[in-house]
Amino acid sequence: MGRTIAIANQKGGVGKTTTAINLSAALAEKGKKVLTIDLDPQGNTTSGLGIDKNNCKYTVYELMLDECSIKQCIRSNIYDNLCLIPSNVNLAASEIELIGIRDKEYILRNEVEWIKDDFDYIIIDCPPSLSMLTVNAMTTADSVIVPIQCEYYALEGLSQLLHTINLVKERLNSKLEVEGVVFTMYDARTNLSLQVVENVKNNLNQQIYKTIIPRNVKLAEAPSYGLPITIYDSRSAGAESYRQLADEVIQHK
Repeated sequence: MGRTIAIANQKGGVGKTTTAINLSAALAEKGKKVLTIDLDPQGNTTSGLGIDKNNCKYTVYELMLDECSIKQCIRSNIYDNLCLIPSNVNLAASEIELIGIRDKEYILRNEVEWIKDDFDYIIIDCPPSLSMLTVNAMTTADSVIVPIQCEYYALEGLSQLLHTINLVKERLNSKLEVEGVVFTMYDARTNLSLQVVENVKNNLNQQIYKTIIPRNVKLAEAPSYGLPITIYDSRSAGAESYRQLADEVIQHK
């Protein structure tokens, strides 16, 4: 049975989507069968993997509203070993449309159960909020990876996210764990990045990945070409970092 990992942080701009795209691609490059689920109405994971988010017949929105099956909305092998359930702005309306629906926290989990055994890893990119969509991701997931940007306010909001994860674990998904924290946008030239890493390590009682994702021009460029970094610039520091992160994720049983 595959592992399902949610990539979550309610702060925007922390490298969450970049991590979802490139961790998925790095795992796929290592021969793992991967399904990436874009659960963010911005649809940046979808476009970052080269799919036109405004031209998808079936997306996670139709899936959540029971207007298609999960197999209908999977885009198969967009790259070797990598499949995608796309998203677009329509998903923003789902919160309102699901009001009054019974067990709405489990919609995604119930759908994923149908195909979970077909994949080694299912990676879910969450929206930058603690919304019903994020709760759906957490009831579906076995664990959560939390990207943290190496900046002054890195820890702000993190306690709220960890509280939400614990609440979901208590009430909705007893198997949910924090897979780990990954530092992103690390700039070796600044003392601040180093201080943030040390501060988080000293104040956070969580698994912290050894791999640190650097600030990297190629990483920033890759989404505009609809390519993961492992394909856009296979030899870049960003590509190597996500390969190392993939190795750590694989080793973390």
